[in-house]
Amino acid sequence: MSRADVTPRRLIGGLAALVLLALAACASQSLPPGPGPTAPRLMAALPSPAAVPAEAELSEAAEPPAWDGLHLVSDDGYRLPLRRWLPEGEPTIVILALHGLNDHSQAFALPAPRFTAARVALYAYDQRGFGAGAHPGLWASGTRLARDAATATALLRQRHPGKPVFLLGESMGGAVAVVAVTGAGAEVDGLILSAPAVWARSTQPWYQRAALWLAVRLFPGWSPGGEGLGRQASDNIEMLRGLGRDPLFLKQTRIDTLEGVVTLMDQALAAAPGLRTPTLLLYGEKDEIIPRKPVETFWQRLPQDASHTAALYPEGWHLLLRDLQANIVIQDVLAWTESPAPRNGPLPSRADGYAAENFASRTGPTQDAAKDATQEQAEKDGS
Repeated sequence: MSRADVTPRRLIGGLAALVLLALAACASQSLPPGPGPTAPRLMAALPSPAAVPAEAELSEAAEPPAWDGLHLVSDDGYRLPLRRWLPEGEPTIVILALHGLNDHSQAFALPAPRFTAARVALYAYDQRGFGAGAHPGLWASGTRLARDAATATALLRQRHPGKPVFLLGESMGGAVAVVAVTGAGAEVDGLILSAPAVWARSTQPWYQRAALWLAVRLFPGWSPGGEGLGRQASDNIEMLRGLGRDPLFLKQTRIDTLEGVVTLMDQALAAAPGLRTPTLLLYGEKDEIIPRKPVETFWQRLPQDASHTAALYPEGWHLLLRDLQANIVIQDVLAWTESPAPRNGPLPSRADGYAAENFASRTGPTQDAAKDATQEQAEKDGS
């Protein structure tokens, strides 16, 4: 066989190998679970002399001065890096904050001083697949993230007995918070949803749904960047530049992770009619990340007779707690959490009044209607 005959075959074989390697690199992957079942706990790494155990239960007597080593161990042994900002003296309120897509717990460092000055103990952890945790960039599932949030709220209730505990979710974290309360058994005194990611498939244009459907089947591991989208998350430009320099802030998102987030948004929107935990919904009219229509749809589907408050900010962007007008939003959050149940008094900024004039009214089920529907379904099942 001549050299001329062999060379094209080798070229074709080499190209085929490269294609296979590229496809393998783009294969779908999910975030591996933790090492195995264990008792959930808050842990802190200790100094590392040989005589000292590598880790110990986090206690008031042995708290590390810095974030390094502090983490939450979930029920499967997965470690979630944890940050906390504590007030001087005993806190009156506890807030667990969940960050958005590609972000991490440091997202709440900017508003933290305002919270601690009001005697709020603020906690935040890097959700699975984000920040300093294992396998950043890979997606677990919305249900798994919700279970982590439920685990964390239970641990904080143990750590701060008798204190009201609130769950705050920003963007993707808002969707996780909704699913945690409605589907994972998280027991909290209230929900704070800041620009929640509820942009479910049912609210997306057909071509957007089709593009994701095709992409996740052809190249699920592809990680496109967001530079060309031309969307701005905040008017706080210096903060946005800081995110660009932050090595823990993910600059690209895998296609299979995007599909997982969309499924999570489906879950959150579907859960709206059953959300009876008092909820403060925050949204900015300048939000370029989560469209207004899905957020309004979520609001409309909430139970009519539950204690929910919507706040609409004319100058607010997506990252409301880090925008240039963040102090106005934080003041509203503090006033809402400090108010007695059912927490339906006016907010200091009157953003709730603006929402009442500009948001569609809630049309979700009442508790009596939900009971009637359940009873009717039970009768049908028994017949």
